[in-house]
Order: sequence, then C-alpha cells, then structure tokens
Amino acid sequence: MSPFFLLCLLVFPVASFGDGRLKVGFYDSTCPNAESIVQRVVRKRFAADRSVTAALLRMHFHDCFVRGCDASILIDPTKDKPSEKFAGPNGSIREFKLIDKAKQLLESSCPSTVSCADVIAIATRDAVHLAGGPRYNIPTGRRDGLISDPSLVDLPSPSFTVSQALDAFTAKGFNLTEMVTLLGGHTVGKAHCGLFLDRISSPPDPTMSPALASKLGKICGTPSGSLGPAAFLDQNTSFVVDNQYYNMIMEKKGILKIDQELGLDSRSSRLVASFAGDENGFRTSFAAAMVKLGSVDVITGEEGEVRTNCRVFNNPN
Repeated sequence: MSPFFLLCLLVFPVASFGDGRLKVGFYDSTCPNAESIVQRVVRKRFAADRSVTAALLRMHFHDCFVRGCDASILIDPTKDKPSEKFAGPNGSIREFKLIDKAKQLLESSCPSTVSCADVIAIATRDAVHLAGGPRYNIPTGRRDGLISDPSLVDLPSPSFTVSQALDAFTAKGFNLTEMVTLLGGHTVGKAHCGLFLDRISSPPDPTMSPALASKLGKICGTPSGSLGPAAFLDQNTSFVVDNQYYNMIMEKKGILKIDQELGLDSRSSRLVASFAGDENGFRTSFAAAMVKLGSVDVITGEEGEVRTNCRVFNNPN
C-alpha cells in the first residue's frame, strides 16, 4: 500500500541528541531559504528518478556511522590522500551531484553559511517525504568535518546477526527499537546479488521463502564479485517508504541476512511484528530515529568548517 496520506507531522524544537546547539530553524536569520532551496533540488531529482530516496538514506547513514554526521563522506580522494568516499561499502554510494547542485545554489544565495552536513540531512528528510514517508522537522547547525579517513570506515555488515548489528548500533547510542526502525530504511533500494548470493545458492537458506529464493536466482544468475545484478530489498512497494519491509520479513522474504535475522531473533521479532501491523507506529518511530541519526557525533559552533565546495576542505593542506 502507498501511504501518501495520514502523514505524521513531528516537530522537534531542539535536538535531544548530540550537541544541544542543533535546532530547527537554525538558518532562519542567516539563510531563510536554505531548506526550500535544498527541497527544490531534491524534488526535481526525485521526479526524474525515485531511487534517489534510497541513495540519500544510504549516504546519510554511511556518513553518520563513521565520524558522525560531518559530510566527511563527500570529500574527493586525491592521488596523495585517500578519503572515505570510495572506501569499502562506500564505493557504490551515489547522488553526490545532487548535493553539489544544492550546495552551489546555497553558495549563490548565502555564501559560506550552510554546511554540507546539513545539506545531506535536509535532502534525506525531503526525499523520505517525497517517497511517501513521514514529514518531520530536522534540527540543523551541523559543521563540516576536517578529516576523511578511509581506515575509519567500519560499517555494519549485511550479513550480521542481530547481536552483531546491535553491538554496532549501541556503539553509536541506539537501542534495539531504533536499530530495527532504521533498518526499515531497506523499504526502499536494492542490494547487489553478491551481498546475498550465499542465501540462494544450493542448498538455499531455509529461512528464505523458496519462491523468493527461486526468483532471486533468476535475477542474479551466477554473478562474480560484489556488484553485478541487484534486487529490490522490498519486493512489494519498492520505491515507497512504508512498513512493507517488515511484512516481507514476516513472510520469510527478507533479502539480506540481517533483514531476515530480525524476524528470527526473539529480541527483534516482536518489533518486526509490531511495525508490520502498525504503519503509523513505524512512521512515528522512523521519523524520530532519523532525527537521532542526524545528530550522531555532530560538530557545531566554531568546530570544523562550512565548506564552500562539499568535495574539498576549505584548506586542503
């Protein structure tokens, strides 16, 4: 089902996570059109390609889970200095040009004012809403980081157990409910066959629906490497932010190991069942979890910088 109605408007006057200087409306006096500028860029891109929501959710998550939400994932590597951008699981991150476009317009309107980290957070929020997800306010005031180190890229694996994933999430300040909620971001997007090929190889994983395993086998063939063909993580409403991901898990149709593990582990299975049967409950939880995600280890005030070009530090040396 497509939840483009009954949108849940959540207002968070001040972020209750990370630095208290993040606040809704941070740019009201210094760049009052900041959020509307980003929104226009995202809306235009979404009209051309609805997969932008999945791409931005992934970019935002990968950025925040390394050094915090500091836009370090946007820095281009050079021949002398590598960066996070193409390290490990970041190699398939996309929509950097969308961020560039928004930043260029912001620099024209309000030079050296809106951080790249805030652009990512705002753009992701807007893309979620355009895909039918909840509408929520995002606190802003992040600053851009001064380090982009590929050796620090250590993200939760799609083949994790619930215990392994929970260790990774609790290290960033999230509890079990928030972890299960954020993994609900898999309601949009695809996974390359190399990430789940072991689950559909002979013999197939018994925790996966035989019909799904057969379908995925036809999609994937015998890919080599981690890329190649890909399959939608939500086989029902692939471009809509809704609770169908949890219904897929209930039907043994989780694509990645961690997806199906959520339905098998007694600690998380009750949450999967709850979200599967309560879309508004998922929407409320997802909005709150996204606000918290956007506040992980942020830098504010005089720390860091506000980049004029999201791909390079203001002083590369």
